[in-house]
Amino acid sequence: MKTLLRFGVSGVLATLTHVLVFVALVEGLNLAPVPASVPAFCAALLVSYGLNYRWTFAATGAHGVLLPRFVLVSVAGLLVNVSITYAVVDIGGYWYGYALAAVITTVPLLTFLLSKYWVFEGNR
Repeated sequence: MKTLLRFGVSGVLATLTHVLVFVALVEGLNLAPVPASVPAFCAALLVSYGLNYRWTFAATGAHGVLLPRFVLVSVAGLLVNVSITYAVVDIGGYWYGYALAAVITTVPLLTFLLSKYWVFEGNR
């Protein structure tokens, strides 16, 4: 349970990083939202990786192995997020809030399990 709680805290901090970088780029540098989302996502990913590596899972493995795995899991989570949203909103015609509810109940659990049992497994 402690690991799951730490994973959640790391996710909140990564999300705040994403928001701060995104807003700074859009409001401060007048960058369009779509291009601004890329560096914001990357910054959040690095914060998430660092926190999960050091604090959540206390990993000791090589970054050259673990970081690519973590990136793959993060991108998979993004693809699941987009897929759920597309299926619920664009195909199903339902309110986006239903998609959001489905995303926030499935994607964090999926990425937690993949992180615990694949990304950082055996590296603690």
